[in-house]
Amino acid sequence: MNASGSFVQRACSGVLLLFLTALPAQALQDVLVPMDANQSDHLKAYGAVYWALQRGEPVDWLLNYRGGSFLMAEFAGLRNELALRGITYDVISGTAVAQLVAEVESNRANTALVRLETPPRIAVYAPEQTLPWDDAVLLALEYAEVPYDMLYDDDVLGGRLSAYDWLHLHHEDFTGQYGKFYQYRNMPWYIEQQREAELAADRHGHHKVSHLKLDVAQTIKQYVSEGGFLFAMCSGTDTYDIALSALVTDIVPAEYDGDPVDPDARRKLDYSGTLAFQDFTPSFNAAEYEHSDIDTGPPPQQLQNPVLDYFTLFEFSAKWDPVPTMLTQNHVGTVAGFVGQTTAFRKHLIKPNVVILAEVPQREEVKYLHGSYGQGTFTFYGGHDPEDYQHYVGDPPTDLSLHQNSPGYRLILNNILFPAARKKKQKT
Repeated sequence: MNASGSFVQRACSGVLLLFLTALPAQALQDVLVPMDANQSDHLKAYGAVYWALQRGEPVDWLLNYRGGSFLMAEFAGLRNELALRGITYDVISGTAVAQLVAEVESNRANTALVRLETPPRIAVYAPEQTLPWDDAVLLALEYAEVPYDMLYDDDVLGGRLSAYDWLHLHHEDFTGQYGKFYQYRNMPWYIEQQREAELAADRHGHHKVSHLKLDVAQTIKQYVSEGGFLFAMCSGTDTYDIALSALVTDIVPAEYDGDPVDPDARRKLDYSGTLAFQDFTPSFNAAEYEHSDIDTGPPPQQLQNPVLDYFTLFEFSAKWDPVPTMLTQNHVGTVAGFVGQTTAFRKHLIKPNVVILAEVPQREEVKYLHGSYGQGTFTFYGGHDPEDYQHYVGDPPTDLSLHQNSPGYRLILNNILFPAARKKKQKT
């Protein structure tokens, strides 16, 4: 080849390189992670999305498209990471991507594209003490390989919440009644739990554990009002609001704190300060394994079967109601039920401004709800473990490698991603 031919070749190569560099990443090649029935591991997929966000790579969440699929521009190591995690994915061309985005954004379909940009900083409110039960959210975070920090009373009251975007309330009793596990009061773990709680109350100048927990609940409420995202399951849901309602009264039986319930406690409850529930009545019986009438309790005996017990997800407008749509993304519309100390919520005790995300058909029972408070949000999910129908104290934790496609666990993991859909002011 002569010198002029070599020059032309180099010039053409340079133009091609400039052209390719100028093209948007999605015009070159994209990776689609389907979240419909074709996905081999739904739960690991959430962790892969979080991993991409950690590397500064945006992810598009395709709401109501193939079970809430994820779309990412190709970047170094992406396909290898998805393969290592056992996640099903498809590589699609720029033309196909343009057609897909046009389809999702079309007004003819109840679908929408939401851009995820920043991985939320995640905290779990839980004691260091080992207790004889597991927590579904911790199991989900561990299995999906999503990083988190553990916080408890000293951390919350010490101001550490401001460093986090998303907070989960571990299986907790904010009323100061130790979960109402009175029948276990002579067990070593119960004695240790009570001892640690009383020491913490003393450190923070409180005479009772119930006062300490109310202080913690109010601090968390302030965190939500300033833009925090709160998620809770099982007894972390109703006991939180019960504690807030008992601001000026004593609802704790003497068996737990040494003095009796305020005889006028019911009248003194203040529902104006609660997040989700109103007009409920606490249980003042120390031996009753129930905190209030918010909880519906297990279903009727004849329905206590994972096949017969189920709840249905509501369908929302992806374009007009993106938040509840994100929270209910799934590859099924009906999810197997599961019980807990707080199994589901009585519909008539839920505040009117709260959005119901899922309910039990024909029983006026709400399984999953969401609301806003100040600049932040709260989401409550009834039941203990979506893949262990009736988890008992001392039962082994669920092995999620056997439940990679769990619809119930998907609802938990929807919650850790949805804060990434909006930019938040940097916290210090």
